[in-house]
Amino acid sequence: MAAREARNEVFVELRGITKDYQLGRTQVVALRGVDLSVRRGEFTVVMGPSGSGKSTLLNIIGCLDRPTAGSYHLDGIPVGGHDFDKLASVRNEKIGFIFQSFNLIPVLDVVENIEFPCLMRKRREPAASLRARVLEVAADVGLTPYLKHRPDELSGGQRQRVAIARALITRPELVLADEPTANLDSATSEQIIELMLKLNQEKGVTFLFSTHDPRVMHHARRVVHIADGRIVEAPAEEALAAPASG
Repeated sequence: MAAREARNEVFVELRGITKDYQLGRTQVVALRGVDLSVRRGEFTVVMGPSGSGKSTLLNIIGCLDRPTAGSYHLDGIPVGGHDFDKLASVRNEKIGFIFQSFNLIPVLDVVENIEFPCLMRKRREPAASLRARVLEVAADVGLTPYLKHRPDELSGGQRQRVAIARALITRPELVLADEPTANLDSATSEQIIELMLKLNQEKGVTFLFSTHDPRVMHHARRVVHIADGRIVEAPAEEALAAPASG
């Protein structure tokens, strides 16, 4: 019962989130009063066209940016108004990131890329235990045969697996993925989504990722639609096609 209750806890809670940018003399409104809750263990997709605000939304949830107005609670703690040093600390402890461009370090091999976020922490764990965990996470995402390969020796799908492993190595409570399949072909995209679903189901990792690819929606347990900086209702035909949650 306790485990089920933990999975039902609200982990991300946004209320009335707005975000404005000043571009020269023009004010750009990226988010307009967004309300969103994400519970532990969810596998949620934020869908919307380019320019809809989904990347801005993920940046705020990921503590990469601060909202102009509104409240943001992460694991019950208000973080929306923190300065950037405090946001970096929250991000390092609770959140993992997967980027569409992979953002791997070219001169490092797979093992070194995966462990890199842990080496940036103020308190480092013993090298032996970290290396053992890197090997375990690498195995989870199917990278064991490629541990000594550098990014330019890997396919796009393999590089994205490295990015997923790197996101998981800090044992985050939330993984955010911004267009994680955008640079992959259809077959590889399917494999990456299936991998994230497996990690969600078997490891209990909470996933929230953005996409504008309608094919991805059919793999999601929950779909949130965003347009013009606002959360909107799903089109009727998409709501019927989306899989039931649970």
